[in-house]
Amino acid sequence: MRPKINGMRQKQSVVKLLKQHQVDLIAIGNGTASRESDQFISECLQSSEQFKHIKQLIVSEAGASVYSASELASHEFPDLDVSIRGAISIARRLQDPLAELVKIDAKAIGVGLYQHDVNQTQLTNRLQAVVEDCVNAVGVDLNSASVSLLTFIAGLNSTIAQNIVDYREQHGLFTSRTSLKKVPRLGNKAFEQSAGFLRISEANNPLDNSAVHPESYYLVNNMAKQLNVSLKRLLTDVKLLDQVDNNKLIDEQFGLLSIQDIKQELIKPNRDPRPEFKTVSYAKDINKISDLETGLTLQGVISNVTNFGAFVDIGVHQDGLVHISHLADKFVSDPTAIVKTGQIVTVKVLEVDLQRKRIALSMRSE
Repeated sequence: MRPKINGMRQKQSVVKLLKQHQVDLIAIGNGTASRESDQFISECLQSSEQFKHIKQLIVSEAGASVYSASELASHEFPDLDVSIRGAISIARRLQDPLAELVKIDAKAIGVGLYQHDVNQTQLTNRLQAVVEDCVNAVGVDLNSASVSLLTFIAGLNSTIAQNIVDYREQHGLFTSRTSLKKVPRLGNKAFEQSAGFLRISEANNPLDNSAVHPESYYLVNNMAKQLNVSLKRLLTDVKLLDQVDNNKLIDEQFGLLSIQDIKQELIKPNRDPRPEFKTVSYAKDINKISDLETGLTLQGVISNVTNFGAFVDIGVHQDGLVHISHLADKFVSDPTAIVKTGQIVTVKVLEVDLQRKRIALSMRSE
């Protein structure tokens, strides 16, 4: 959101909206006037004790304009203005980034080296494969996933994905994975390929909210029987899995390696393998590049990693560069071995070139 930063009337309007919609979280795009908007929202939240629980976060809005003007956005929000669609996209990225970012061409997100120097067909195919790997590694919630997200699941195409959403709207939420077989054009082969990647959080069978494939359910039930505990107890107390005798579970269908893989899937606490969500704390008095001084130590977030270093967003609307020689105290041959996009880091300002808008940073300890 980007309110006009002036006057009491704007603050009163925002406060009214916060009360009316019982807001818990506010997403602010990191584009033009983001730090000013962040400060404005802070002042609004400080106006009342009842807003103490509300958190505000600055979110990357790369590609939001691409989505807002796309055919998909016009289909999802036909009656809304383009700017409102973009705001919705930014807010959704905070709720479920993977589900929202798959709607945008990966090339529009602006991560990586200069993309126009390579074969565009090969780049598109490779990016598509990477997105598919990410989606299938995390899995999707069958009762909330969009058509765009479901399309990336193994065994599903756009037609079947649309049929799943249509079936969900007509018959209500899915309560089991087996009910997927009632979806038109979703045959046994598609079910076999996709079922393990689809999660149902409020399923009758707790295994339906895990990465375990339905064909392996009997194996997990046998684990519970072996320990003489309930299936629910086994899934909530994963330490019990160490007591399972794998050799007693081996049969014609599952060998020792397969059983170990299934136990690893059960250890995951939920569908999302990502670590705990953390936010960057930008310096309050550093809002533009002219506020920077050599020697300042700041917190930032890695916005891009290249073969010559990493770019860091330090909250001044101009990313700074940590050259490969300043990424660590030791010699670095591959920046991706040290940092990754989205990582929160502490950097020191080495040099500021106001004329060319260049910022040199360091992550070295000295």
